[in-house]
Amino acid sequence: MSDADLEQIRQARLQQLQQQGGGGRGTDQRAHILSQILTPDAADRLGRIRLVKESRATDIENRLIMLARTGQIRQKVSEDQLKDILGAVAEQSEKEESKIVVNRRGGGGWDEDEELEELMKDV
Repeated sequence: MSDADLEQIRQARLQQLQQQGGGGRGTDQRAHILSQILTPDAADRLGRIRLVKESRATDIENRLIMLARTGQIRQKVSEDQLKDILGAVAEQSEKEESKIVVNRRGGGGWDEDEELEELMKDV
């Protein structure tokens, strides 16, 4: 492929992304919604969370935006309310991570009674 071909592909992909995401307007819309539903202290805390774990902050933002769009948020979310949401998300993720699944297979022809009898013979 020539450089001209690569440039055409890049331009086409850029145009496609701009059409899908509004050319960065999606990020602006998110920021605008969050500024409307978060108090300055809560927004500051969410920014600090983003510095430590971006995926967690994005998850919280998505939840807040969903709650706002469905009308479940009636006033600005305070820092304490954000802490409560963070706690709930942390509990939920801990439950998902701490699940232990035990798959038991058939005995494969072994009989526990027979094994016990064999052990008792040696005594």
